[in-house]
Amino acid sequence: MKTIPYCMNQQGESITALFDELNIPCSTLYRWLKSFPTDSDGSPSTFSFRDYALLQRKVEKLQNIITILKSADYLVSTPLKERLYALESFYGKYEVHIICEVLDVDRSTFYNHMLRSKRENAWFEKRRKEYCRLIRDVFDEYHRVLGAEKIRTILTQRRYYVSAAYIARLMREMNSAVFEDSEAGISENGEPERKKNILRQQSSAERPNQRWISDVTCFKLGDHYFYICMITDLFSRRVIKYKISKKNNTQLITTTFKMAHKGAVPPPSGLIFHSDRGAQYTSHRFQQLLHEHHAKQSFSHPGKPHDNAVAESFFASLKKEELYRKALPSDRAFQASVASYINFLDTKRPHCTLKNLTQCQMEENFIVDTK
Repeated sequence: MKTIPYCMNQQGESITALFDELNIPCSTLYRWLKSFPTDSDGSPSTFSFRDYALLQRKVEKLQNIITILKSADYLVSTPLKERLYALESFYGKYEVHIICEVLDVDRSTFYNHMLRSKRENAWFEKRRKEYCRLIRDVFDEYHRVLGAEKIRTILTQRRYYVSAAYIARLMREMNSAVFEDSEAGISENGEPERKKNILRQQSSAERPNQRWISDVTCFKLGDHYFYICMITDLFSRRVIKYKISKKNNTQLITTTFKMAHKGAVPPPSGLIFHSDRGAQYTSHRFQQLLHEHHAKQSFSHPGKPHDNAVAESFFASLKKEELYRKALPSDRAFQASVASYINFLDTKRPHCTLKNLTQCQMEENFIVDTK
């Protein structure tokens, strides 16, 4: 007596017993037995999980091909250019090899077509410019030493998702102006130029908003680090604007400059902005901001803090005379202490360089004299 295949009955029960147990007509069961796949020796075939997975993927692929064919409404005999445009809308929704197989298009041809289309697409160009800026900022922030893979890692941490290959391609496009010349700045016509020390330790100015100096210092409060960015006018030595942040990045510098420039009276004209060569000040983003406001950028020489002595002196006094002398139990107390000291310098403390005038008195006298 024949036995049921192993996949249906592991005990090899007789057909008669299965008739009675399953209440299935004899002809139906024999017909099923004939259709059941067997190996070369007649034994029942078995399917592995790998076989099942392959069949599942094949079915899914065929379903996708059918969906694309119904939507594309084109045939393999259609001219290639029309087929390429027809498949554009499926890019990103389905795997490229499936898209190309539907209308018999070579994958390299399809990629080239998509690349040309992207270059002509305004959205793609906007995205490319955004990532160029992000890459420049990270490159500058990390002292111009990172490669594409590490820049990708940092951008991913900041929730910008892009491949290392794409970053490498953009870096190659920008390398002449950004990545090869680490000493490049922005000139009057927007072209790269060498870093220069324009001030040459000249710590005075003939009028307000003619020469600004800036620096960033770090102060530890408990388990947290705070960064203070300040901008000082060399005419009166007054701190025009300052900003406190928990991050020492380009945004800290750009925000402080924007606040200073917006509130400056009279508006800056022929402004020279001096700082050290920190990555935030040398970033393309900040240099472009200065260029937009028609300001010339000046840098201290490497390893020479005396080139920015006014800024160094201010932070030394702030810490020695204020922050180190007080108990600062909270972030709010720290910020209030900084604000109080700057106000004291502006309105109360005589300055020997200003002939013992306060910083506010120096500016008030200039306004009176120019009327």
